[in-house]
Amino acid sequence: MDYVIAFVVGGLICLLGQLLMDVGKLSPTHTLSTLVVAGALLDGFQLYDRLIDFAGAGATVPITSFGHSLVHGAMAEGDRYGFWGVGMGVFEVTSVGISSTILFSFLIAIFFKPKG
Repeated sequence: MDYVIAFVVGGLICLLGQLLMDVGKLSPTHTLSTLVVAGALLDGFQLYDRLIDFAGAGATVPITSFGHSLVHGAMAEGDRYGFWGVGMGVFEVTSVGISSTILFSFLIAIFFKPKG
């Protein structure tokens, strides 16, 4: 049953993104930003952790989880180190994802001819 719940919740998040693009006429960039901010807001109100407990991978795989990770790290480090901890915490949880994105983008640009 856990797989079904994860599939349904993840599918609903993706459906929301698709509706933003089709009905709301948002560009993919705006849709991505909207979903990241939505995940950040849900974590700010301490709702995203409940969603993760309920849906598991259905809530941790979509892009909304990136916003959750940004705010979650900032809030945790902000509690420990104050104002400066907020800036450090944003990158503590997400640094692996950001670093690998930069590295793989660089390697792809070396082996293929990027347009533009």
